[in-house]
Amino acid sequence: MPDSAKPAEPFLIFGSPQIEQAEIDEVVACMRSAWLGTGPRVAQFEGAFAAYQGLAATQVAAVNSCTAALHVSMVAAGLEPGAEVITTPMTFCASVNAIIHAGLTPVLADVDPVTQNIDPAAIAAAITPRTRAILPVHFAGRPCEMDPIMAVAERHRLLVIEDCAHAIETTYKGRKAGTFGNFGCFSFYATKNVVTGEGGMIVGRDEAHIARARVLALHGMSKDAWHRFGDKGYKHYQVVEAGFKYNMMDLQAAIGIHQLARVDANWNKRERIWRRYMDEFSDLPIGLPAPPAAQTRHAYHLFTILIDESRCGISRDAFLDAMNDLGVGTGVHYLAVPEHPYYQQRYGWEPSRWPNAARIGRQTVSLPLSPKLTDGDCSRVVAAVRRVLRVR
Repeated sequence: MPDSAKPAEPFLIFGSPQIEQAEIDEVVACMRSAWLGTGPRVAQFEGAFAAYQGLAATQVAAVNSCTAALHVSMVAAGLEPGAEVITTPMTFCASVNAIIHAGLTPVLADVDPVTQNIDPAAIAAAITPRTRAILPVHFAGRPCEMDPIMAVAERHRLLVIEDCAHAIETTYKGRKAGTFGNFGCFSFYATKNVVTGEGGMIVGRDEAHIARARVLALHGMSKDAWHRFGDKGYKHYQVVEAGFKYNMMDLQAAIGIHQLARVDANWNKRERIWRRYMDEFSDLPIGLPAPPAAQTRHAYHLFTILIDESRCGISRDAFLDAMNDLGVGTGVHYLAVPEHPYYQQRYGWEPSRWPNAARIGRQTVSLPLSPKLTDGDCSRVVAAVRRVLRVR
């Protein structure tokens, strides 16, 4: 088949979630119950997630996205307007946007070129008298170096808000990601390891902070709908803060309940795919992800390769186009934050200030890594990569 011909197989969608009959049945049951908004299934999902993370039910709050979780966490923490929050340039824009929407000032610290996670030494170098918090992102499911990060935070009395959008299953030295800092924020977006379509979760060590976050996430009301309109009689509410509309719906939680029940089985599937890719691509002139570090559990959320044109004979963007032509969907996680015009115009950021993130962002490609992938699908991915690089 010539390179320009379209493949006979269906297009392999990047990040396609695995939805099974249990989720479908639960959503139908939810619709028949007529309770679609925040209600008993959200409470059930919160309880199951708390148990998975080894936390009390009072230490978690479901919201409608990880972005909302990050925003609400910073508001609930009571950081003063304009305070600086240090985060990574190798992340989705939501990490930085949440800082901005909380009335705070984002400050970037470069990543380690091997792990692609924020470098603790770069965090320490970025601290100023206005620094109040650190927002580390467990990129691709690999845990950040939390011991030195927490040491910096304790030395400077800084809040830590962990962005765990990729890291539901992640552990560092036997401890769950999201439980080191003051808050941990999780995502259940359609491409994530546990899916609710859209959705997020806040976890925290301080139950008072989580209680405030829960109120802030639903207009600042003292009671949610389940407690106002339940079968125990109408309950009045009071607005105690000017909050947001960030609540999760039962329709979303209906999916998440069964997704979470399969979280470790799906992790095992992704681990096998991740290891197959590492083996199949070992002879190629591409950058491969570093092996998981000792005493950690990688969530295997993303499998990212680096396409250096000088080594591969093709640019990153041409590689993306060629994979698409062969019927294999890919992703870019991420173009470094300071590459985007909004942040350049508002903060004067130049990508060259964070060279590791800039290089990675210009070379990175994410390959399909979903429990939905069959052995045949994985073979298609491997064959396409080798074909584009003209390696047999």
